[in-house]
Order: sequence, then C-alpha cells, then structure tokens
Amino acid sequence: MSRRALIVGATGIVGQNLANRLVADGWTVYGLARRVGTLPGTVIPVAADTLDPVSLRAALAEIVPTHVFFTTWTRQATETENCAVNSAMIRNVFEALPKPEALVHGTLVTGLKHYLGPFEAYAKGAPPQTPFRESMKRLDLENFYYDQEDALFAAAETFGFSWTVHRPHTVIGYAIGNLMNMGTTLAVYATLCRETGLPFVFPGSPAQWNGLTDVTDARQLADQILWAAQSPAGRNTAFNVVNGDVFRWNWLWSELATWFGIEAAAYPGHATSLEQVLAGKGADWSAIAGKYGLRETVLDRLASAWHTDADLGRPVECVTDMSKSRKLGFSGYRYTPDSFFDLFERLRAEHYIP
Repeated sequence: MSRRALIVGATGIVGQNLANRLVADGWTVYGLARRVGTLPGTVIPVAADTLDPVSLRAALAEIVPTHVFFTTWTRQATETENCAVNSAMIRNVFEALPKPEALVHGTLVTGLKHYLGPFEAYAKGAPPQTPFRESMKRLDLENFYYDQEDALFAAAETFGFSWTVHRPHTVIGYAIGNLMNMGTTLAVYATLCRETGLPFVFPGSPAQWNGLTDVTDARQLADQILWAAQSPAGRNTAFNVVNGDVFRWNWLWSELATWFGIEAAAYPGHATSLEQVLAGKGADWSAIAGKYGLRETVLDRLASAWHTDADLGRPVECVTDMSKSRKLGFSGYRYTPDSFFDLFERLRAEHYIP
C-alpha cells in the first residue's frame, strides 16, 4: 500500500526527524507548517496556518494522506486558551482534508505534562508517583494535551482510523528556531561559557541535579512513531517514549562540559535562571558568530532558555516507564550522551556553533 504521511509541524524537532525517518522508509511525506523554507527537498511542502480553516482547506485540497502526524502546538497566555486553540488545530486539519475517510492511522505527540500538569500548575502540589506510566489517570486540571487527545479520538471514531499518542520526555534533536529546544540551548550556553569565561553552572533544581531522570532522542521518538503506525500492536493506545537509560545531571553536566573543552562549575545548590543569565548576552553571541562565521547571529533564534528553565527547574523526580511498548515489540534504544553529542556535532558541522 502506498504510504502517504501528512506531518503537521514538520519544521520542529519532532516533525523534522520524523520526516527524515519516513522518507528513509519509502514514504511520501507532506510537511505542513506556516513557514516551510527549511524543509528538505525530500519533503513536499504545505504552507498553511492550522488556525486559518479557509487557507488550510485550500492548501490540503489535493492531498489524501493515509497517515496524519500531529507534532506541534502553540503556546497561549492561559491554559484555557491553550486548550481551545490546540484542540482547534487538530479539528481544523481533519475538517480540511478532502478525504479524511481515507486515513488509516492518526498520531499525536504530547509529553510528560500529561502527568506533571500544564504550565500554570506545572509539577505543583503532591508530586506524582514515578515512574510515569500510561495507566495513570488524567489530572483533575485543565490540560491542553487532554483536549488534543479528545479531538483525535473524536476524529478517529468519525472517520474510522486507528490512533496512537506518544508521550516523550524532553526531546533532544536537531531543529533551528524551535521554541522547545534544550539541546541547542545548552550548546549555545556552553559556547558562551567557553568564549567569554562565563561559568558553566547547571541552571536547574536540586531535585534535577541529584535525582534520576531521562530524555527522549528525536530519532528514538521517530522510530517509535513509525513502529506504532505500522504495527497491529500500535492501535488505539498511548505510549511513553524515552531513550531507555537513566542518568543524573550531576554526572552528565561534566560530560557535556568536557565535549566543549570547559570545566563544569560547582553546583550552587539552587536553581539559577538560564533565561536571566542569557538575557544580556546577545552582543556576545553576535561577536562569537562574527568571529567564527556562524550562520545565526541572533541568540534568541537559537536558544529557548525559558523552556530549559522549566524542564531543569522541576522540583520533582522525572523517570518514565516505557515497558508498555517494549512488551508489544518496540525495541528502540539510544544512549543519552550520544543524543547530545550527535546534536552538538551536527550544530558544529552546520556552522551554528564553532
């Protein structure tokens, strides 16, 4: 059967890596985003705004995918707005497709806020029991992930396709200009430390510094999405997805420092806002970019310090169980230091860091 994928959010970390994985497996891939200039030539660009139903319908008029993958979201001022806008994005896509009944499978990528709560109530109150398991009940809170899921479930019932939801931890992978990009943010931070003498201080909480945690390589996530989209086991269920190992930041931080040829600073025993640390470093980054001929001279286009602060500032342990997909046949694994080092190597090869 011809496999035709529509990736909504194809220019993000998840979308880009998924597109590359599907193309390598022989799929025809349509990449939907508002700005499609960064898509590779192997992906058919679809420029559209998912919140503009008229233009979205026009852009999708001739496209009949067998699979649709939702890999994006948009941040609003309140969680109520997040719920309304992000579920509307999903409904709008299904309403705009000329033949939604031709769909075989729909995929939604969310994350650990499913267990930890939305930005307004993130990791507050009684800490959830770890490791996070897919069987855990929804929190009694507004959460745009839940509204996105419900929109997917409703469309699947209406049009008769199967679905999966994938819940990664922090995603580490290559994408430029992404608003949730901890790996690239840490690469920029380490580069600034090496070039200006700024101490390479871990910006997160004591719980994150000392406790066990995990992350998700974007390639691991893409592999699981592809497996679930084609496997009978991946039908109408949700899957956690992480690399498969665990680590402590008090170990990995020195490993990252060594890669950049710097020393890790002593941990001060409390969180330090990376957003505040980088707030006045735009001119320093511009000078570094000029010195080494880097492709991006504007710091804020590479670093998303607010998101890194949110992830590393969590006051609770974050360990994710992915036994469910393993028992059903998914055997993917990534070694976490390699997730970071492979990203750093590519950023260097593409001239985003020196």
